Amino acid sequence: MAVIDLVRIKGADTIFPDEFRSTADTLARGEALLQSDEGEEADDYFQLAWTKAKVLEKDLDAEKLRSAEVAMLKGEDEKNERKYQSLQREVNGPILMEQPRTAHSNAKGKKVESPRQNKDKPLPAYHTVLRGETLPEIAAQTDVYGDMMLWPLLYRANRDQIRDPAHIWPGQVLRIPRDLNSEDIGEARRFSQGKPHR
Repeated sequence: MAVIDLVRIKGADTIFPDEFRSTADTLARGEALLQSDEGEEADDYFQLAWTKAKVLEKDLDAEKLRSAEVAMLKGEDEKNERKYQSLQREVNGPILMEQPRTAHSNAKGKKVESPRQNKDKPLPAYHTVLRGETLPEIAAQTDVYGDMMLWPLLYRANRDQIRDPAHIWPGQVLRIPRDLNSEDIGEARRFSQGKPHR
């Protein structure tokens, strides 16, 4: 009973309700048998209830550890995103995209207004793959990196779901790393040189 009370206090009745109910039912069955003077059979049920409660306690501890890790990773992602957005506002444009701030001339000598970045619009942290897209094409998009040579950054950040960088699937949600330094960018470019763009 003490072990069952402990897992209930730890939240087993809300996190694993079916398993908790089964454990409590096993204990109740043992108590009913004990009341009927069937002590030996009652002991078997008590032992089973204790075993179930210990397994449940172990599962609860593992679930709470997993939840803590997920929360920590989410916090790191949000921190990195805020850091990137702050840097982005300073440089006034997407990473590695040098947008001219004044009018420039086209091939015929006419002045053309440059597209302006909206400082208030945050750059996305994720990209959902569309049919036919490749990593270089995604990296080349202006709201990603604006440079197809930086596709290795996307590949490295999503190794958990990309086995072969030449094969990505529609509907995949790819994380776009934003907390980058010049070493990361240089390494990505070196890696992509000599590798065919697919």
